Amino acid sequence: MNATPELIDRFQGMLIGTAVGDALGLPMEGLSARRTARVFRPPLQHRFILGRGMISDDTEHTIFVTQSLLRFPDAPDAFARRLAWYLRWWLAALPAGVGLATLRSILKLWVGFSPNRSGVYSAGNGPAMRAAPIGARFWRQPDKITPFISASSRLTHTDDRAEIGARAVAQLAALGIGLRLTDRPSVPDFIAVLHSVAPEHQEWLDLVTSIERGLATHLSVKQYAHEIGATKGVSGYVFQTVPVVVYSWYRNFGSFRDSIEDVIACGGDSDSTGAIIGAIAGATVGASAIPKEWIEGIIDWPRGVRFLRNLGQQLALSESSNGRQRPLRYAWPAVLPRNAVFLCLVLGHGVRRLLPPY
Repeated sequence: MNATPELIDRFQGMLIGTAVGDALGLPMEGLSARRTARVFRPPLQHRFILGRGMISDDTEHTIFVTQSLLRFPDAPDAFARRLAWYLRWWLAALPAGVGLATLRSILKLWVGFSPNRSGVYSAGNGPAMRAAPIGARFWRQPDKITPFISASSRLTHTDDRAEIGARAVAQLAALGIGLRLTDRPSVPDFIAVLHSVAPEHQEWLDLVTSIERGLATHLSVKQYAHEIGATKGVSGYVFQTVPVVVYSWYRNFGSFRDSIEDVIACGGDSDSTGAIIGAIAGATVGASAIPKEWIEGIIDWPRGVRFLRNLGQQLALSESSNGRQRPLRYAWPAVLPRNAVFLCLVLGHGVRRLLPPY
């Protein structure tokens, strides 16, 4: 079976959408919703460097998962071992930002822990931010989603909530790939999908109920975020991030721009929330429906937009043929100097945050 142009566009949308959401949210990461609105006035645009954007760890981890899936689409353990090596070398290249749980896990990998013993107890966003490629790759083989999500999640995070959040993202990416834009699921069908993610986990089921209640009462995304306690911004806690992202995806179904804008306007961990909503909204609408100025505004290299387009096509071919594809090569020696430049820019943004408006 050959990958159709529409299917390739959806896979490319999943990866490019991740990068776009990541790059748009990165300059305002950690700011409250109120300060985000004061410092970064609408319209939402790239503001990382001279009106352009760069990607962070959210997109990089998504790339590593995709590359690992290309090589090992049938063996979760082998997939996890390959992903572990990508993460080891990613840390060795001195990235500007590393979550604490991810840092501890990768250090454990470097000193000899196996991928099934390297994770630490944390309910952070790490597994969720890299989950979409798994859902996309297995949208026609849903029984494979859980074992691959588990392998990816427990590499760094062992808290069940981290894995549940990642499963929800993967399920929506799979759903988005398979839907036509006229196929917005009914609220009961949508809620049933969310229930199926963790039908015996009461905290998750309570969040699903809150999503259903918010949709019934027509809450905005920001109002819903406040409803679940994210009043100063969506934190790095996966049971805040994923419900807000899921809510925005459904409420703004078919509109990539509105989905991204509503999530980033909530403040908080905006590069991760932007990346996750970008992945599932991009999988739903395809790369061709992502605002052109947002795509062209990303100036990153060597893992830039062209690389992501090629990678998305490769994953679509792997899915359609149900076989292995060769992981893509890129100029990896350029990553270390790129990271040095990126770090300087991040520090510059840190200084900017000390200045008004407050």
